[in-house]
Amino acid sequence: MQIRKLFFFLLLNFCFLLFLTSCSVTKQISKQADTILLKDSAIRTGHIGISIYEPATNTYWYNHNATNYFIPASNTKLFTLYAGMKYLGDSLVGLRYQVHKISSETITEITPTGDPTFLLPEFSHQAVLEFLGRQKEILINKLPYLNPLGMGWAWDDHQETYMAPRSVFPMYGNVVKIKWLNKANLSIYPEYFRKESDMTDSFDSGFNLIKKIGSNHLVFTSGFEKNKDITFESDLLTGINLLKDTLNIANIAYTNGYLTQKDNKDKIIYSQSTDSLFKPMMHRSDNFFAEQTLLMVSNEYLGYMSDEKIIDTLLTTDLKDIPQKPRWVDGSGLSRYNLFSPQSFIYILNKSKNEFGFDRLKNILATGGTGTLSNYYRNAGGFIYAKTGTLSNNCALSGFLITKKGKLLIFSVLANNYISGATPVRRAVERFLLGIREKY
Repeated sequence: MQIRKLFFFLLLNFCFLLFLTSCSVTKQISKQADTILLKDSAIRTGHIGISIYEPATNTYWYNHNATNYFIPASNTKLFTLYAGMKYLGDSLVGLRYQVHKISSETITEITPTGDPTFLLPEFSHQAVLEFLGRQKEILINKLPYLNPLGMGWAWDDHQETYMAPRSVFPMYGNVVKIKWLNKANLSIYPEYFRKESDMTDSFDSGFNLIKKIGSNHLVFTSGFEKNKDITFESDLLTGINLLKDTLNIANIAYTNGYLTQKDNKDKIIYSQSTDSLFKPMMHRSDNFFAEQTLLMVSNEYLGYMSDEKIIDTLLTTDLKDIPQKPRWVDGSGLSRYNLFSPQSFIYILNKSKNEFGFDRLKNILATGGTGTLSNYYRNAGGFIYAKTGTLSNNCALSGFLITKKGKLLIFSVLANNYISGATPVRRAVERFLLGIREKY
């Protein structure tokens, strides 16, 4: 009996000391946040939310506006990453197909899967391309229309490569690369788009490019551009023509699926390892990869591509216990309609760590001095793993921080509506987080 009383006495004392320590840490961090962030001349013109959490003790060290909603910009990709890691397996489904024998003809019927790596030079191994190159006649299943631009995207950025249009069958990253060679010559890649171009002048000092929204027609005039990348829409006709031009196969057409027999199971061509897509998606904050990742998740989970439907499904199944239900509208964070709380990022990072392992996340997320953190946390490489987010007047940083004493923390800092550029805000957040790393 005496031993039992002693045990409870010690337990109560331990809990009390833990409580006092927690209160002390919260007060100390609150003082740092007030000095470094809340009174910062750039940040105080807008709004900021902060949350710091220790998963080992299931304890929030500090919260400031942590349950409020903010525009997260590319921090949205952390939710897309979770969905991709959960449902895309170890390798991307690059293509589904069936082979039909009709009379003496062999016809390969293919179904696109939204894989963004197809025909991208940075992925040197192209299993889908090699497979298609061996076929004599190809029919492409015509999938339902997909809006190339996401909900709430800025229409006047439609030509910028960071807003490459989504598609069910992307090719070359849905980007055309143009380079000025001399006054008579331009290099255009893919070469097919030379056929879609009008060149009205010579190019003594460079070129100027005109492309209307919703059109893949390129008009070149004399100008001063030497290199330019511009997006294209991978619509049905463009997709067929690009494939014909790339594969040198004349017999390629679309079908409404009349050859597919329901009792036949599609065969699969796998394209790349999933992490070889996820790493550049997070390191360089690739919006196109993120959008296509969410569409591929939808295709694997629901059987069709819809960002709206897959987001709704995820929020009512895997993510149903999220502390503050977000308004989540796209895969990349390009939309200002997205609204998340700092605690929602604590939640998704902790969930990702528990389900997929911290080591895998460390390989995917940028650390100090790399990726979008290349100019920040240079002396903290290997101690911070995070995702940035940037839109005009809004920036975010959420991720993992390992302190000098070896404690693993999860943090989220979302800053909105400041009137300065992002750099002073990011520097203030850097000082704040490095101060926590040094002290604890």
